[in-house]
Amino acid sequence: MMSPRPATNNATPPPSHRWWLLAALLAVAVLRLWRLPEAGAPDYDSVRNWQAVQALTHGDFSRLFMPGCPAFLLSYAAVALFTRSFLVFQTINALLGVAALGFFAAWVSRQARLTGPETAGLTLLAGTGLLLTFAGRDFTPNSISLLLCAGLLRSHFVRLERPSPAALVRVAAWQALGLSFSYKFLFTLPILLVLELLQADGLWRRVWVRVLAVLAAPYLLFGALGVAVGLPWYRWLAFYVRTVVPAAANVAGRQGTIKPDFLYYLRYLAEFESPLLLAGLALAAWLAWRGWRNGWRPAAGPWPLLPYLLFWTVCLLAGMSLLLKAPRGLLFAYLPLAALAVLAGRRVLPGWALPGLLGVAVALNVWHIQRIIYNSLPTPYAQVAAWLRQHGAHRVASTVGLGLAPFLRKNETLTVINDEKALAHLRAQGYDYVLLDGYWRVAGVAHFDSLRRQAPVAAWPAPQLQQPLLFLEHSEYTGLGYAETLAAGTAAAADSLPLRLYRLR
Repeated sequence: MMSPRPATNNATPPPSHRWWLLAALLAVAVLRLWRLPEAGAPDYDSVRNWQAVQALTHGDFSRLFMPGCPAFLLSYAAVALFTRSFLVFQTINALLGVAALGFFAAWVSRQARLTGPETAGLTLLAGTGLLLTFAGRDFTPNSISLLLCAGLLRSHFVRLERPSPAALVRVAAWQALGLSFSYKFLFTLPILLVLELLQADGLWRRVWVRVLAVLAAPYLLFGALGVAVGLPWYRWLAFYVRTVVPAAANVAGRQGTIKPDFLYYLRYLAEFESPLLLAGLALAAWLAWRGWRNGWRPAAGPWPLLPYLLFWTVCLLAGMSLLLKAPRGLLFAYLPLAALAVLAGRRVLPGWALPGLLGVAVALNVWHIQRIIYNSLPTPYAQVAAWLRQHGAHRVASTVGLGLAPFLRKNETLTVINDEKALAHLRAQGYDYVLLDGYWRVAGVAHFDSLRRQAPVAAWPAPQLQQPLLFLEHSEYTGLGYAETLAAGTAAAADSLPLRLYRLR
């Protein structure tokens, strides 16, 4: 029968365990920062966020709510007062991701009484995952969201273990903070609601007014800030509505947000991540089922850690499988998946076998990182910027992609176009060049046929723009399925020079 761990699990871990954890975190930090100056911006959203943060420092609040993460943009505005270097923002974000990993691993280690090697194995298994490594080198709310999600899981676990009004209000505080940094925390609300219904201890009825007040606080605060800077009070809520129900198809032709596919994430995990994640999920499900047969029930008392993390993982996978998909949909489920592999593995494997198995899995993860992320470096955008500067270009257009922007100076302008028909207008405005950025293939915006048939004045290879993971990360934008997205990436890889520069004047 599955039973809760004794309260002594919350004691401070021994110093040796902390050293194991710190050593593993240091290794993950090295992987996240390795060759980062050569990486540039991995995606459009990273550059858009970087530009929005800089705009805030100049009093332009027009994009405060557009990415659905106002607290993220405002928190980095303080950094933008001192530097505009994209690399600085990337580095801070990468280290935040490492801190999130440490926060989660330390909690699981305490609750499950992991040994030092097991703690390090959990940290490395999750930290060397391809998805978290890729997401940990961008400039989006992913890293801070992982930290806040870990805090949410931890606080709600405590609420189930030691119910009290204060504990439930703390859960609401973590949730409100998460919503301020990322709209993805909306997906955790129904899971929390179901967990509360399963708990059935009546605590909600005693504090629901305080909980709702805490959840409403960010919207009142940022709504007032929006009004103060000249934005409609409903701008943040309008972003939610337009995300769920788009007013029109995007430039890739995708409209709508519902697209059920319960194999997408399973296929991604099987082909791009450690086999231990799916194996751990299956084994954890079997162990939880066995506990259920032996009489454990959610309302019978505190949840053991394994079924608790399993519940979150299954709900997140099922919920995200109903929507348009990209690997980042696994973001909140990834750390619990890694924890399930360790927690389930230590229940069925000899003590010496689990660390060895984790070591092999981590080595395989590092090989994936080398093959998919590091091998595509350095980014060619620095060379493009240097070429333009050498030829006296100050106004440049780019097809769909913003990757060139972080390498330009303040007096140099980059305008993104989604159709080659805009070139005539830009030519009349005095733009010097247009960069046929292969990002148009990633985003599925094929409106540049005439331009592609012309002879460029310069061209560069760009392996970064042909990574399968980059294409999969944009399947949410294109609306393509898993196999279709990988096929598009294979077709793009046939282009040896995806960055082509053309003279406009």
